[in-house]
Amino acid sequence: MLLGSQLRRLREARGITREAAGYSIRASESKISRMELGRVSFKTRDVEDLLTLYGITDEQERASLLSLAKEANVAGWWHSYSDVLPSWFPTYVGLEGAASLIRAYEVQFVHGLLQTEAYAHAVVRRGMQGASEADVERRVALRLERQKYLVDERAPDFHIILDEAALRRPYGDREVMRGQLQHLIDISERPNVRLQVMPFSLGGHSGESGAFTILSFPESDLSDVVYLEQLTSALYLDKAEDVAQYEKALKELQSDSPGPSESRDLLRGLLQLS
Repeated sequence: MLLGSQLRRLREARGITREAAGYSIRASESKISRMELGRVSFKTRDVEDLLTLYGITDEQERASLLSLAKEANVAGWWHSYSDVLPSWFPTYVGLEGAASLIRAYEVQFVHGLLQTEAYAHAVVRRGMQGASEADVERRVALRLERQKYLVDERAPDFHIILDEAALRRPYGDREVMRGQLQHLIDISERPNVRLQVMPFSLGGHSGESGAFTILSFPESDLSDVVYLEQLTSALYLDKAEDVAQYEKALKELQSDSPGPSESRDLLRGLLQLS
C-alpha cells in the first residue's frame, strides 16, 4: 500500500494517466489501479519502468523505492496460517500489524487482540464447527501471535469500545468468562490501550450497524482503512468520505460510553456477578 501510494503520487505529479502508465509496462489501466491500491504484487521491472516514466532519475530515490518493492513481495508470518483462515483475512492481519493506531467497536464478542487463550478456543470452536482440533489450535495460535502487537516496543495505540452484549454473551464456562473479564481489566491499564464499555443502559447509539475497525498508519501517504467483516467476505474502505462516516460514528461511541476508569469499574462489577 505504501509503495502503491507513492507510485500514485509520482504519476499524478507528472500528469500521467493510469492508461498511459499501464501501456508503459504492457499492462491495463486496471492493473495500475490495483498496484496503486497495494492489491497486487510488484515486478521489479515494472517498478523500474514506471519510475523512468515518472522522471525519477536519482539513483538513491530509485533504490529506495525498488527496495520497498522487494519488501512488499515478502510474505508475512501470518501466511503460514492461510490454510485455516478465510481468504480475506490475511490482508487484515497485515494491515493490523502495520497500523500505528487501531480503533474498533465490537458487539458480538471480545475483540481478538484482547481474548484470553481459553476464550479464544471457545470462540473459534463456535465459528469453526466441524473443524479438526488441529485446525482450531492453529487458528487460536494465530490470534495469540497477533496479540504480541499490543506489547511490542512499537505497539500501536489501541482504542476499543466493547458493547456490554459482548461481555455478557458466554463463550466457554464460568471460569473462562471470569478469566476473560479479569484480563480486560488488567490489559486496560496498559498505556497504549484505551478500553471503553458501551452499556445497555444507554439504549440506541451510533454503532447500531455493527462491528467495525479503523486502521491508521504512520506513513502520511497512507489513508485510513475501515475494515468490515461479513459472513463470507470482508470490505476494506479507504475513500475519505467513507472513512469520515465511521470516524464520526466512533467519536460518538467514545463520547457516549463511560470513560476508561468508569469502564473498568463496570468490568469489575460484571466480574463480581459472574
